[in-house]
Amino acid sequence: MTFSKPALLRVSPTVYPDGLPAPRNVLAAAAVLLTITMAVLDGTIMNVALPTIAQDQGVSPAHAIWVVTAYQLAIVVSLLPLAALGEAIGFRKVYLSGIAVFGIASGLCAMAPNIEFLTAARVLQGLGGAALMSINGALMRHIFPQAKLGRAIGWIAMTVSVSAAAGPTISSAILAVASWHWLFLINLPISILAIVIGYFTLPFTDPTRTRFDFISALLNVFAFGGLISALGNVGTESHPALITAQFALAILAGMALVRRQLSKDRPMLPIDLLRLPVFACSIGSSICGFCAQMIAFVALPFYFHDVLGYSITVTGLLMTPWPLTTAVVAPLAGRLADKYSPIHLTGMGMALFAIGLFSTILVPADGSYIGMIAALAVCGAGFGLFQAPNNRLMLTSAPRDRSGGASGMLSTARLTGQSIGAATAAILIGTSGQFDLTTIMIAASIAAALSALICEGRRHALRTGLITSPAGV
Repeated sequence: MTFSKPALLRVSPTVYPDGLPAPRNVLAAAAVLLTITMAVLDGTIMNVALPTIAQDQGVSPAHAIWVVTAYQLAIVVSLLPLAALGEAIGFRKVYLSGIAVFGIASGLCAMAPNIEFLTAARVLQGLGGAALMSINGALMRHIFPQAKLGRAIGWIAMTVSVSAAAGPTISSAILAVASWHWLFLINLPISILAIVIGYFTLPFTDPTRTRFDFISALLNVFAFGGLISALGNVGTESHPALITAQFALAILAGMALVRRQLSKDRPMLPIDLLRLPVFACSIGSSICGFCAQMIAFVALPFYFHDVLGYSITVTGLLMTPWPLTTAVVAPLAGRLADKYSPIHLTGMGMALFAIGLFSTILVPADGSYIGMIAALAVCGAGFGLFQAPNNRLMLTSAPRDRSGGASGMLSTARLTGQSIGAATAAILIGTSGQFDLTTIMIAASIAAALSALICEGRRHALRTGLITSPAGV
């Protein structure tokens, strides 16, 4: 008598045209969501741990901040190159390699003898995280049929929101009973579990076998690395000459990158996709939306803690309704986007988001918590209603064989918008003699309203025939 392996334990290179069969699709999605949780948590738990790490390593807070900055920069400059590599050799290979690199780097972080080693290990960890963040949307497009893609993207939005909200709490809980090293050690069993599940379930894709363009990857590093570094230094005590040089480097490298990409059939910077009006509008609305989000995320904790005098605990609790509401609404919005036009949902979501942002100004400073909680819950609901449908539009407006470029651009738009928002908040806070919530939140509301206008402009153009809708949108 012979025994055959269960279907889930057989690794088959079959390429499915429209999603994996059940239950393999559910397990593959679980692997993706597990790794997203890990990557997002590592981007947020460090903020709480920085004072402890600085004290343990005997360095200044400014020196310790590089532990966070190095991770973020490594992700930003690697998103598009790794998305292009995923298209060339297969998303599965890049994703599994990313999990392995992330896990190994986490172990190195935990064993770091000094802050320099820790920072270098965080760069390696950021490269692994970029492999996960750059192509998770593309993988979801190959895991589920297009008719269910919206709900899958909604799960991603929910996972990111819950992980971001839980990061500080998890970090505080671990630091209460163990050293900061355990913030990294917990990634090891998660990485192993994700690799095991992913190895047997993640989909195979047809690789394009396009030669990797190292020159474009280097130009991408200078362009996006210079831009994000410059935006991060705006509003700080950094010398204006340094900021100017960083912007100049970003502009020159960006121009060279665009010029080089014009002759490519599959450009690393997806210029071919940006020529698609629906895709370009989705990118523009995403940048504006995440800019508005980050302005509020940066400013409100200062307002609660420094202006109103709330404790750190109360400040954290007041910020919680936003991501939690997003986590509830995003999956529902994803399901709606599969049944109805996602274009209608994006404009409604951003309009609601702008209303919620502006409502924070109307809450009396000496009032109860209820008004602010309600305003931030509206923000979370509006953003959740926008994010999943807009991301679905981005992915489905691109050809299936360019889903890697679309997914990489999706993450790049998010990080670019957040960086612009953080810089805007820093300028508004730093240039004012006193904290002016009204000016700051009006700026956030304008960014959200601009995103809503882009969404509505896209809807009007499609309705009147000025632009055509790609297949599946």
